Amino acid sequence: MRVSPVLAGLATYPFVRLDEAKRTARERGLDLIDFGQGDPREETAPFIREALAAAVAPTMGYPLAAGLPELREAIAGWVGRRFGAELDAEREVVPTLGSKEAIYHLAQVLDTRGERNLVLVTEPGYPVPVRGALFAGAQVEALPLREEHGFLPDLDAVPAETWRRTAIVWLNYPNNPTGATAPLALFDRLSALAREHDFVLASDEAYSEVFFGEPPASALQLSERRNVAVFNTLSKRSSMTGYRSGFVAGDAELVAALRAYRPNVGTAPQEFVQRASVAAWEDEQHVERTRAVYARKRAVLLDALERCGLHSAGGDATFFLWVAVDGGSEAFATALLDTTGIVVAPGAYFGVAGEGYVRFALVPALAECERAAELLVRRFGA
Repeated sequence: MRVSPVLAGLATYPFVRLDEAKRTARERGLDLIDFGQGDPREETAPFIREALAAAVAPTMGYPLAAGLPELREAIAGWVGRRFGAELDAEREVVPTLGSKEAIYHLAQVLDTRGERNLVLVTEPGYPVPVRGALFAGAQVEALPLREEHGFLPDLDAVPAETWRRTAIVWLNYPNNPTGATAPLALFDRLSALAREHDFVLASDEAYSEVFFGEPPASALQLSERRNVAVFNTLSKRSSMTGYRSGFVAGDAELVAALRAYRPNVGTAPQEFVQRASVAAWEDEQHVERTRAVYARKRAVLLDALERCGLHSAGGDATFFLWVAVDGGSEAFATALLDTTGIVVAPGAYFGVAGEGYVRFALVPALAECERAAELLVRRFGA
């Protein structure tokens, strides 16, 4: 048997190494506080769970790839309230199984094997756009995000020849792992380049509702959405990771292509999940409560980091803290785990440009964050 050469050539998913380190630490008797993986642990609001249960019927057919009309309308309504953008729910929205699968599949939907065989991704960043592009037979190049540039890509440094070869440019703001946000001007400029060179601006906005300053901008606010696709999810906004519910919105031609593609891979959310999602998109109070919980955890850790002389280098969104460290990021994370039981993700896991940082995911309970703060101060503080 021969497996895909792309699969065989992939490096071990970095968080597998982190899981192994945690297993070894537990065997040594360490009590871990896990800030490593960004898997929200906040309770899904009761009214969402009730909507899910109420929607389970004795018999249910296969869900339609286009999604329920009620869900598309709920998504379009939320986008209108949140971003002031008017979407055609029939032509410009498609529900997805979370956002990860849609991000992975985009390069399969577009032609990435011809003259436009290049996918640009920001680094440090989420690995799924890279892996989706590789499995589609595309080439991948990184746009480095530097602290001195506010973790925004330097578009002026991209050669004209690169734009001519590009099929997709991925943005992710608010950014995982840095927490940075992007001004609408960045989306505007890159969307103009997308139309000029006929590539797709793909904007992963999974963390758009986890913020602690001004509400982040969205590419959906652009007056011209041709060649633009926005990906969002209920996983972070509504603590619904296990529900797997999100959407893609934007260019009507691209949405039509996604709808034509998706029946082939069977990734439509179950109807009862879609009906629970309608309830989630139509309510903001539970989102505000969750944001307040993350704000309290964030304040506790930021205070401890300051007392320890550790620099929080990232922005004021997402539930991540991007912290500058001396030496190798994996060596720092390993030493921190060994001496305190605190688990963080090495910045190098997110690409070469992530070296010199570690990421705290604010998913442990507030009491655990407070205990971690005490351990940090004891370990590093003056």
